[in-house]
Amino acid sequence: MKNKWNALLLAAAAAACVQADAGRPNVLLIIADDLGLGDVGCYGSKWIKTPNIDRLAAEGIRAMDAHSTAAVCTPSRYSILSGRYYHRYPRNWNGEALIEADRPTIASVFRDNGYATGYFGKVHTGWGEPSKDRKHRQDLDWNRELPRGVLEMGFDTYFGTPFTHNEPPFVFVKDRHVVGLDPDDPLICIPKDVERGPWGWGASKGAKAAHEARPVDQIDLIVTEKAIEFIKGTAGKKPFFINLALVAPHVPVAPSKDFKGRTELGWYGDFVEQMDWCVGQVFQTLEQLGQADNTLIIFTSDNGAIFHKEYLAKGQNSNLDFLGQKTDAWEGGVRVPFIVRWPGKVPAGKTLEPLISLMDISKTVWAAAGIMPPAGASPDALNQLDLITGKTDRAIRNELYMIGITGTALRSGDWVYIPQQGSCGITTLESATWAIQLADLGQTNSDYNVDGTLKEDAPGAQLYNLRNDPGQSKNVIRDYPEKAAELAARFKEVSKR
Repeated sequence: MKNKWNALLLAAAAAACVQADAGRPNVLLIIADDLGLGDVGCYGSKWIKTPNIDRLAAEGIRAMDAHSTAAVCTPSRYSILSGRYYHRYPRNWNGEALIEADRPTIASVFRDNGYATGYFGKVHTGWGEPSKDRKHRQDLDWNRELPRGVLEMGFDTYFGTPFTHNEPPFVFVKDRHVVGLDPDDPLICIPKDVERGPWGWGASKGAKAAHEARPVDQIDLIVTEKAIEFIKGTAGKKPFFINLALVAPHVPVAPSKDFKGRTELGWYGDFVEQMDWCVGQVFQTLEQLGQADNTLIIFTSDNGAIFHKEYLAKGQNSNLDFLGQKTDAWEGGVRVPFIVRWPGKVPAGKTLEPLISLMDISKTVWAAAGIMPPAGASPDALNQLDLITGKTDRAIRNELYMIGITGTALRSGDWVYIPQQGSCGITTLESATWAIQLADLGQTNSDYNVDGTLKEDAPGAQLYNLRNDPGQSKNVIRDYPEKAAELAARFKEVSKR
């Protein structure tokens, strides 16, 4: 009798666990790479069709004031994963694993609460330990089991590119090993100061089979298939958290042959439409498995778009009317698309006006799953669940510190303060002769002449009111000296590590 009761109790406990898991949402985070607001149909793209992303927006919310914490990949993704400002990292990054092994991440908290966790696609947060002997980012032995990396951030499995797809090594990694590697044909990484390689970031040589396993025009297609395999193997057994990090439309712009010629914009538009197709394939899988309505889906980009001369000439305004581009602390570098679909919880077809940061994703999705994070997890993040579910329409976040490649900005309510001249990125960086700069963008800023040169009497710092001037056309720092002084003092506080 005692054994019978024990068996019944175990069965009841198992049933309770299944029921509890059934009530917890899956979470799918899809991050595009360098995708601007103007590249997405529901945000106003004229040249590119994105029906699958648009469907997510039609069945969910679309944020109009979503921002990354940085205008380039690595610091933005660090903040998403750790819920922490990148400038708090204590050293200059040289390719090591950025997130400390004992620091809670968005994935580790899910895993510790019974979720299956998978990372698929581009990872740009490093491998191994920091060392003064490390000569460059890729200075590892790629022919052995890889050191601390994605799995130590809380993911059960990983498949993707070990850095961005224009940085060596140009291979796929599965968990801790390079895919397709032949021990008799070792992989060799060459730093950019020795050989610039195909895209200026160095080269990888040897390892013929491993390089062939990652055709540049198939990366997102292969990565998406791996994510789908994970969903099929996990759905219905336990809830899952997936970080799907697509490489489009980051350079090299390389759509597959099936997508070339889809748009009048050329390969850039084709690449974005291929990315949208990948989003559709994942969503279709969720529908087929009966998981679409119990999956909280977030679609976003790690930073704003970078401009390409040939597409800009055709009228493609990837960042809409926001000033600047990727690398800049101006709005064009950090304002991003942000869409959330979660039927029955998130209202359909609604736009959100308040400020949202990608850094807030972790605390928001943990709250959606009913998870209480451990002390110290995501210290700079805010829980935006009440905003995205329509329980409030008031701003939860009023301040955000944002990084460009040569400077930083502070958002405070409607105000943006920048304690220096220029875009804090390539748009006004004289040495970035390869980039499209301010004079060629067709954008205006009161500190600059029509030819893109800085005016002699331009203030040494900048202040903009985004409610009155979302395009940051007029620096009003001399009109509001008290507000400038207030934000300058606050900037000094926030910028401390």
